[in-house]
This record gives sequence, structure tokens and C-alpha cells, in this order.
Amino acid sequence: MSDDIQLISDGDGLAVIGEPAAVERFVADQGLSAKKLELSRLSGFLSAGGALAQAGSEIAANSGRWVKLTPESAQHVKQFGLMPSKTHGVSHAMVGRPGEIKKWLQIDKGPGTLARNPALLTGAAGIMTQLAMQQAMDEITDYLATIDEKLDDVLRAQEDAVHADLIGVGLDIDEAMTLREHGGRVNEVTWSKVQGSSSTIARTQAYAVRQLEAITEKVEHKARISELADATKDVAAKAQGWLAVLARTFQLQDAIAVLEIDRVLEVAPDDVDGHRLGLRAARQKRLDTIAQVTHHLLTRMADAAGTANAKVLLNPIQSPAIVQSSEKVALAVADFHGPLGIASGPELVEARAWTAAATELKGKVLDTGAEGLDASRRLGTETLDRAKSVTGRISGGISGGIAGGIAGFRRRGSAEPDAGEE
Repeated sequence: MSDDIQLISDGDGLAVIGEPAAVERFVADQGLSAKKLELSRLSGFLSAGGALAQAGSEIAANSGRWVKLTPESAQHVKQFGLMPSKTHGVSHAMVGRPGEIKKWLQIDKGPGTLARNPALLTGAAGIMTQLAMQQAMDEITDYLATIDEKLDDVLRAQEDAVHADLIGVGLDIDEAMTLREHGGRVNEVTWSKVQGSSSTIARTQAYAVRQLEAITEKVEHKARISELADATKDVAAKAQGWLAVLARTFQLQDAIAVLEIDRVLEVAPDDVDGHRLGLRAARQKRLDTIAQVTHHLLTRMADAAGTANAKVLLNPIQSPAIVQSSEKVALAVADFHGPLGIASGPELVEARAWTAAATELKGKVLDTGAEGLDASRRLGTETLDRAKSVTGRISGGISGGIAGGIAGFRRRGSAEPDAGEE
């Protein structure tokens, strides 16, 4: 029984292939969470001939596991020195654990079965791409489960028929994925049900993006605090729903990609490498577009919070309301970014810092009550001038400004200027 195993990476995941017991030992020793890698699906790359027949026999005797490459898991496998292969973006290594030594070592005796056969390595890379997309789909499923009712409400409230179409397309694709799971392949009948779905998904995705852009523009064009409070409230009410729609479209696009790779593996195996790379590039392009839109939304909400911060002493009721809306949107976007793998920019960090400080400020503002407002009226012009001085100091940054505002309230006790407009 051999402990030799093959490691294959495509940048998104790691395939661990070898004798079943050795694979399980390696995964356990490295503390990795792995999914099953179905090597039997590589049979489409094998044809008659001694070398390929032998490769098929070796593959049949082995098992595989797939691991999503996170920064943590990547450190586990970095020690094995994976080397580039002839397949674009794919690297490999052979490792083993001699005797009772509990340390896996790189084997200096050439590549394994898959690395010696470019076609098989390409096929394995295609399957790994599918597993990466299925992992992303699972994470989106978990995200949507927390707001499932909200998603249904958004879709059903729209008069545009494309939203109703998305629900139907989703049912067809979910059925196709179930048939694939039970049948092990995507036959022509199954594929015929979903092959025209991409355009419907793309239209819905574009529509959701436009809706997010539209509500962002409403915040940009409001100058008065009262108008800004209404606009940010509207954004907070609608943003999560449209983010949920976007997440669902991404989930369905990933499912279509999984089904596409199955079909290419079966009917045009020579095209698998180019197709998987194209799918990854197209997905990244969509992610970049949505990242830009959501980051812009966060920036505008952070700007609104900054405006509220600068005028918090003059508007002790509406300013905290703007803060609450900004907080709600920031958290909704953070929840959305996570399963899609979108990196959060500095504006989300600032928004969270604002949220933490604003929670304390909200209590301070409300605690002043009517007595504080009456006292502020008696202070007249002198207090207004002091308020302007405070707002000038706190307008430089969101979280820092909140701290300054709180300090201003503490210095004044219950005294507070009139809660008017600018």
C-alpha cells in the first residue's frame, strides 16, 4: 500500500489524489476540510491504447479530495513546492510519508499519473473549477437562507416579466443540478432545459445593478439633512433586496457554468481548458462590476454619515437616523460581499467604525430630551457658535468625529442647541 499522493492546484483549490487511505491520512494530518473529487468523470479523456489504458486503471484505483484554497489552507500546502504544469494556471507535486515519520515530503521521482498526461490534467482542472463554483453556490445558499423572504418579496413585487422569468429559470436549473447529481452527467435532455437561461439571468442581474445605482444617485443629490434622512432610509429599505437578487443571479450563473463544463467534458474535451478559463474570466468581470457598484454605494452612505456627523448638534433626531441607515446598508453589503468573495474596501471599514461610535452617540442624543432642547434655546447665539466650532473639529473623519461630538455633549451637560436645519 503506497502513501504516495498527487497534489494539483489551479489557484482556487487543491486536489489530493491517490490511494484512498493515503488521501484520507494526508487530509487529516494537514487539518483540511475536503470534498469528494470524482475521478471517474475523467473517463471521457481516455481512449484505446496502452499508456492511456494504464492511466485509466490507475485513476480507477485512486480516490480524490478537493480543498478550497483559503489563506490558511494555502499555507498548509505551500511547503510541498508545487511546480507549474503545461496546463495553464495548474501546478502539481508528488508527496509521500515514508515509514512512521509523521511528515509528508516531496517525492523526487517525477510527476504523477495526471501530470504526465496533459489531457487528464486539463480534465481534472475542469472538475476542480466545477467544485470551486459549487462551493461558492453553497455559500450563497447560506446567505440567501437568511433573507429568503426578502428575496421573494423583491422578485414578486416587480411588474417586469424578467423577474418572474428568473424564478422559472431558477427552478429549471435547480432541477438540472439535481439530475446531474443523481445521474453523474448532463445529458442532452437535461441540457436542453437550461441552455437558453443565461440571457434571462443576465438581464435580471443588469436590472438589479441599475436599481442599486439609482438609489445611490438619490443619496448623492440630497443636501438638506431632512432630504438626506429620507433618501438614506429608502436605500436601507431597498439595498438588501437588490443585493439578494444579485446573489441569486450569481448562484444560477455558477450552476450554468458547472453544467456547461460537464457538456464540454463529454462532447468536446479538447475545449475544456479554454472553456474553464473563459468561465473564470467572465465571472471575475461580473464580480468587478458589482464590486464597483457596491463600493460606490458604501462611499455615498459614508459621505451621508459624515454630513450627519457635521450637523449632529443641530439635528439630534435626523442625524442618528442617517447613521442607522448607513449602518444597515454597510452590514447588508458586508454580508453580500462575503459569499461572493468580494474584498471590502476602506469605506466599509470606516462605516463599521462609524457604526460602533454612533451607537453610543445615539443614546447621548436621545437622553438630552426636552430639557436639553429648552436649555439650548436659552444659550442663543453663543451656543450656536460653540456648536459650529465642535462640528468643524469633528468633520474630519467619521469615527473620530463621533468621539468629538460625544465629548462636546459631555462638556455641555444637558445643554444642546436648537434641532433645526442648517
